[in-house]
Amino acid sequence: MNTYSNPYIQEIDKESITNNDKQARLIVYNDDINTFDYVEQCLMNICHHTPEQAQQCSHLIHWRGSCCVKQGEYSIMQDMAEKLKRCGLRASVR
Repeated sequence: MNTYSNPYIQEIDKESITNNDKQARLIVYNDDINTFDYVEQCLMNICHHTPEQAQQCSHLIHWRGSCCVKQGEYSIMQDMAEKLKRCGLRASVR
């Protein structure tokens, strides 16, 4: 077995990683209440999407039932999910 040492690879102490350090996905779910325009405005205002991104996500949410609208640090995704929920959208962080 051939093993070698790479100075660029570091061991990660799994216990030192908190939820805030982990990458997470912000998922928005379809509903029968909110319009495309409203969902798009929420995505632009809260998730900082471009109009094109917001439109694509709103269509995916509608046709597929849900869409990962953003990925990033867990605490930031959790904050965005709470803001989307306050706007009446169904959202979760995974």
